[in-house]
Amino acid sequence: MTYTIEVLLRGETAVSTETAMLTGNAPAAWTAADAAAVVRSMLLALDRAQNPDRVEEPAVTLRGFNWVVTPHEEGVAIALETHSAAVVAGPFEIPHAQLEQLLTRAISLEQPGPTVH
Repeated sequence: MTYTIEVLLRGETAVSTETAMLTGNAPAAWTAADAAAVVRSMLLALDRAQNPDRVEEPAVTLRGFNWVVTPHEEGVAIALETHSAAVVAGPFEIPHAQLEQLLTRAISLEQPGPTVH
């Protein structure tokens, strides 16, 4: 499935938008690993917006940020906020509560490596 990621860096007025792809399960059948993959794609999109000249993709650890599942006219979206930007991905056709539970589990999984944000 494809979904949109929008990044707004603090102090900027232009939103950068990219399309991401997740192979595998439809959102209603996601696992915590699927939800984690979406969040990782969001953090990497944020990193690309902040560091457009970076050559290698950095490792991502899911910690140190706030997230919320928000209603969208076509389902729900995931919104992240860091000290330097806001990132939104979606829409996803999955019940609000189910996605919140998946994200809670995904974020609580042990993730070695540096934090990107």
